[in-house]
Amino acid sequence: MKKYLFTALAGLLALAACGNKQTQSAEAPAADSLQAVSVVQEEDATYFPAINRFLVDSISVQYAEAEIRVPLPTVVAVDESNGEDIKVWGEFWVMNFNLVGDTLKMVSGGSHAGLMHIRQTEKGYTVTGFDQVGDGSLFEKTAKKIFGDKYDAFIAVYSDHEKRNRHHENLLSEYVKKHHLTVTMYQDNGQEAKPLK
Repeated sequence: MKKYLFTALAGLLALAACGNKQTQSAEAPAADSLQAVSVVQEEDATYFPAINRFLVDSISVQYAEAEIRVPLPTVVAVDESNGEDIKVWGEFWVMNFNLVGDTLKMVSGGSHAGLMHIRQTEKGYTVTGFDQVGDGSLFEKTAKKIFGDKYDAFIAVYSDHEKRNRHHENLLSEYVKKHHLTVTMYQDNGQEAKPLK
């Protein structure tokens, strides 16, 4: 579901997915349960880079062009029981920015909730499909169908704007560090620039 307000950014609920062969979910995220997964520490041994590539290559291109495209996934639950079809439920954001001086200025972006299907290949993990929640009046019906018994966990993450904004700032900071950008601020359309930590 596309949303254009940067102030409504979804955060990242990090789940330690490697080695877990059962479905995980965050039924009631505690204050400290939302953790920004460091982009710097991501390895190709996990499927997070595949999710990020999909967000940049397949989702961000649906929006107005910009110089920098930042994937901001929120993972709600993971099922690794089938290596041919690893399931990752979440709200997957991507934001596009232009770099102006030392500030990332938002150009476009949005949220895409749903279920990603991921497969491990000889070359690493790849997203093979994405079941996306519908827009507007279709949102609740399709979200309940896609998330099933994880729907409450999804809504808990989806509705907590304060935590999501805070952790997305952390992810932006990690992105800036990883890519050696001379950035100290980010700015939403019509908003004051905010410092990055």
